[in-house]
Amino acid sequence: MSYRSLRECIEDLRDQGELLSISEQVDPNLEMAQIHRQVNSQQGPAILFENIKGSPFPAVSNLYGTNKRAEFIFRRQLSNVSKVITLKGTPEQALKRPWHFLSAPFTALRSLPCKVRNGPVLKNQTTIDQLPMIKSWPDDGGAFITLPQVYTEDPERPGVLKSNVGMYRIQLNGNDYTLNKEIGMHYQIHRGIGVHHSKAIEAGKPLRVSIFIGGPPAHTVAAIMPLPEGLSEILFAGMLAGRRFRYATRDGHKISVDADFCIVGTIELKQTKPEGPFGDHLGYYSLEHPFPFLKVEKVYHRDDAIYPFTVVGRPPQEDSVFGSLIHKLTKPALPSTLPGVHELQAVDAAGVHPLLCAVGSERYVPYGPRKPQEIMTIAHSILGFGQASLAKYLLIATNEDRPKPNASDLKSFLSHILLRADWRTDLHFITQTTIDTLDYSGVGLNQGSKIIITGVGEPIRTLSTSFKKEWPLPANLRQPLFVNDGIVCIEAPKFTSYESAQKEITEFCEQLKQNDLSETPLIILCDDSSFTSESLNNFAWVTFTRSNPSHDIYGVDSFVSYKHWGCKGPLVIDARIKPHHAPPLIEDKNVKIKATSLLKTYGF
Repeated sequence: MSYRSLRECIEDLRDQGELLSISEQVDPNLEMAQIHRQVNSQQGPAILFENIKGSPFPAVSNLYGTNKRAEFIFRRQLSNVSKVITLKGTPEQALKRPWHFLSAPFTALRSLPCKVRNGPVLKNQTTIDQLPMIKSWPDDGGAFITLPQVYTEDPERPGVLKSNVGMYRIQLNGNDYTLNKEIGMHYQIHRGIGVHHSKAIEAGKPLRVSIFIGGPPAHTVAAIMPLPEGLSEILFAGMLAGRRFRYATRDGHKISVDADFCIVGTIELKQTKPEGPFGDHLGYYSLEHPFPFLKVEKVYHRDDAIYPFTVVGRPPQEDSVFGSLIHKLTKPALPSTLPGVHELQAVDAAGVHPLLCAVGSERYVPYGPRKPQEIMTIAHSILGFGQASLAKYLLIATNEDRPKPNASDLKSFLSHILLRADWRTDLHFITQTTIDTLDYSGVGLNQGSKIIITGVGEPIRTLSTSFKKEWPLPANLRQPLFVNDGIVCIEAPKFTSYESAQKEITEFCEQLKQNDLSETPLIILCDDSSFTSESLNNFAWVTFTRSNPSHDIYGVDSFVSYKHWGCKGPLVIDARIKPHHAPPLIEDKNVKIKATSLLKTYGF
């Protein structure tokens, strides 16, 4: 069905037995987030918090907490929307399969935005402090909106279909913000709002911003979709909702009239205030940094308003489902968007941006032994493509190899790469470049390095399935444990400095030169080898969120040849926590006990 409001969706989920209603008063300070995490970890239902301390409004979370529930919510429109995205990216498909895509133009036309004079959200006004002030982690800088739809228009080319709708975190209180008058706006590099803000600064005018909260669930998903060039988020929201996006104008601001709440205001030129810390999707706190802030003018809400939120943290969390939904919708358009790419998978367990796995074509020299050529061109295209440009590690294999690599299966994909990668030639560093704003493994905010690792052709080695005890280990390295085929992690002392690390790890690599290491091409140095080896998810999280390729990759029998770095023995990654890293997220034990006690009364 097509939902006209968030409440309609919630009632539909209630009818399906997919809603947990909590009537007891709950505290938005840590308790609601803790309840959410515990229900989400059990693949539980959506949660309706009916009685929130300090707020007159109910709230809902875990709405998209499972793939099954997300697909149920959008069951009527997923197929048609996927066709439109495919046709936008690959218009030639209409000629090849005309009957299959016959409905696509009508889906788009029926979804054009509709301007109205009034609507539900405009009926009432409130203030920021009356919203559920949800704080998710103990050291968060304040309460945040975690599912906002942030609407801006291009100052040079205004208009709804040329607008940007993005999901950027919004800090409601704390730090230096004047309560009810200022809220923080954290948007990262490569975001559409940043382009609009830059143009507003050039024009010497404040940027008008509208923040929609709630409304039909499709509107929330539209704010996070990486859409093909020229496909508006507003149009996409209408297509996925099965109902035109309705908007009105008040005091120069565009307002989604079917939203549950709408905050309007302006960002003033180059003014910033400290924003954060905030427990983020890499599993660490993103720390306090200067970001723009919104001067709040009005906060609108509908009569039956419900405040939607999510909780982010070390994956998997609810936002992992968003990633799966996006992948399902956009995968058909991938080959034309990135020619030669058959599959592209951001690894959720590694925090998404730190690790990408890709499968491309290698057709440049079909008459000889394959080696990385075309896939190097493809790899650089990936690293120049939208949010994929924030990737830190890119592992890329070829579609022509047998067995065919599967980028969505991390275990088998790692083995596929490690069987084929030649560390003498297949490591390609990009230094002094940008990485994810939330990734603190680099040398400064947004500053770090990248590496492309290729695996092409026939296997060049077999992979060990256990650690060889005859390896010599220095006294300060201990507890070597097998992680996956060809991968061993070793516990190392606490990291103190790069100078001492280089000396110690270089000496370790020298010692290993005397041994047969051909079956163990990857060694991870970590703070806790038991934790790191416990699961592939732990390995991915530790290895790729705690290392900066240019600074933390070493090799046994390494060399530099005409500015190319390689090694003849195993690759060694120093994945220890460094002093400049952000602290990992830790739950409040007392709050966890309280949440567990409450949830027991509901069968959790």
